[in-house]
Amino acid sequence: MEISKAFAKRSFLVIMGFMVMLMLCLDAGVYFGMERLLQLLASDTWTAVKISKLVSVHFFDWFLPASAAVFLLCGIILWLVVRVGVASLFRTQAVEPPLKKQGKKDAADQRLEQERRRRVFLHVLSVLQREGRLLDFFDEDLSLYDDDQIGAAVRSIQEDCKKTIGKYLSPKPVIDREEGDEVVVELGFDPDAIKLTGNVTGTPPFKGVLRHRGWKAGKREIPKLSDVLDSTIIVPAEVEME
Repeated sequence: MEISKAFAKRSFLVIMGFMVMLMLCLDAGVYFGMERLLQLLASDTWTAVKISKLVSVHFFDWFLPASAAVFLLCGIILWLVVRVGVASLFRTQAVEPPLKKQGKKDAADQRLEQERRRRVFLHVLSVLQREGRLLDFFDEDLSLYDDDQIGAAVRSIQEDCKKTIGKYLSPKPVIDREEGDEVVVELGFDPDAIKLTGNVTGTPPFKGVLRHRGWKAGKREIPKLSDVLDSTIIVPAEVEME
């Protein structure tokens, strides 16, 4: 703001000084031009008297004040134009630092959003671990057990995880048909929902064999996030005190 005021003051003095010099040059040119004309017409007494009167009286009475007013008005207009243009430039420069701060804020928000998504993903695993001991099963060395023991363990884990997934997602098939059935993919299908494989040529409708029904969420109920600050913690360790 102080720089803008200083520039406005300095530019006013420069523009007014330039206009005064331009006015003096014009007035001097007109005055001495009329004097020269008077010398050329000295033989004609009546004409010389009229020009002399014009130079001595009318020039200083109205021409000089009129030229001063015109140049003053032009100088003020020029100064206002320059001031408005430069003021907008200063405002643009003044806005740049907040924009940079906004950019930093956006980057911080993106990091927080990524952290939140990471927590949501790991929290899903923590729910499956809490309800169905899924991670414990994956971490187990199955070579130490018989097939019958593994089957019994898998059945229990599958039932518990299925209940958990049904509770929060209620998954439904994208195409509610039996795998191996022939299906028709109509024009305007959603490529995110239906993936075409094999020899895909031409335009819809397509006929093909259903290899996988796909899954979509019947509901999207996200479990409440835990209050754990470290997003890498899936399930805390449990220590029983004796």
